[in-house]
Amino acid sequence: MVQELKVASSKNLPTVVSPLKMTYEEFLQWADDKQHVEWVNGEVVFMGTVSSLHQIIGSFLIALFRIWVETKNLGEIRYDPFNMKTAPHLNGRSPDILFVAKENLARLKKNYLEGPADLVVEIISPESRVRDRGEKFYEYEEGGVREYWLIDPMRKKAEFYCLGEDKTYEAITPDETGVYHSRTLAGLTLKVDWLWQESLPPILDVVKTWGLI
Repeated sequence: MVQELKVASSKNLPTVVSPLKMTYEEFLQWADDKQHVEWVNGEVVFMGTVSSLHQIIGSFLIALFRIWVETKNLGEIRYDPFNMKTAPHLNGRSPDILFVAKENLARLKKNYLEGPADLVVEIISPESRVRDRGEKFYEYEEGGVREYWLIDPMRKKAEFYCLGEDKTYEAITPDETGVYHSRTLAGLTLKVDWLWQESLPPILDVVKTWGLI
């Protein structure tokens, strides 16, 4: 059964919240679509708040992905909070953005993805840097996420990884003009420097560079 949060506090001591433990099935019933939470080692982990810049970059990428995916009829886009469990023995994560190819849409359930997304984007916050580069990197690799983007707005750095023939991630670099070519969303390109501009380019301008209009 779902365990209630137990809060202990006193005048001189900080509030302490005990871990909220439950099965993954209970977690899916308990969590709603507004909670930024993950299921890790049988416990609910509450994610920190994100910055305005995180939201701006996330919204920009979601808009680009949706236009490309819908125009090409490639599959479906989901974004946090939407849980993904890449394998039965791995944790339930809520990526910032995930793409599921049309041939894998059976993995999409009502409130989670049962199996790996084909592409995942994590936008790094100060509190998530170790988790996104460490735990999630290896979980996504083991779970079979074909392409993984790590976007770090504070450091103005973007990293792109794709599963190789040996089922481990290999880094894919942008071309000589600074443009990244997705291997999973064939034809989709991203000029990485766009992400660090004070004002992101208008979505229609990007779409024009793709030749969609």
